[in-house]
Amino acid sequence: MTELRTDVSENVQRSNRRLALICVGFFAGMLGMAYAAVPLYDMFCRVTGYGGRTQRVEQYSQKVLDKDIHVRFDANVSNGLGWDFRPVQREVTLKIGETTQVSYEAKNISSKPMMGRATFNVTPQLAGAYFMKVECFCFTDTVLQPGETMDMPVVFFVDPEIADVPEFRHINTITLSYTFFPVDGEATEKSAAVSTDVNTTNDADTRFGG
Repeated sequence: MTELRTDVSENVQRSNRRLALICVGFFAGMLGMAYAAVPLYDMFCRVTGYGGRTQRVEQYSQKVLDKDIHVRFDANVSNGLGWDFRPVQREVTLKIGETTQVSYEAKNISSKPMMGRATFNVTPQLAGAYFMKVECFCFTDTVLQPGETMDMPVVFFVDPEIADVPEFRHINTITLSYTFFPVDGEATEKSAAVSTDVNTTNDADTRFGG
């Protein structure tokens, strides 16, 4: 009887250990999937335009339709970034497929160098798959010195294929929205130091005829 109890106890312990290992493995797997989900979701949005993510292209549209579309521009700054950020134009009207350049303007109104990174989306969100950017400041981080103002161009067109999408038959306005967020202080200090070194080198070249 005692041996039977011992065997049962050992079996229970083995089962508990097995269950604990399964739980740990499941937790580790879920944690890994959570970390992987962020870049995978971002990649999915960039490819499909889901969530209003625009597309990046390297050439202009080869087709322009005789149909107007209005594009509005929105600008926001997250807490912690001492910038004034706004579109130079609030709205433009262009032909679908026509390549157009607009500008945003950012000014560092703080007393120290600050680095910003822009996120962007369009509404309606389904339009993200058809909003094509050729050039955009959102592709790189930006450092502004105290009081510095920077012109930030955006070159884009609306893909003519949007005219074949039933959901857009009665939609003639797209809103492009940017939000600038602060980048960590260490990165800002390094970028500011590099900027200072470049300016010093240029000054030296000027003095010595370089």
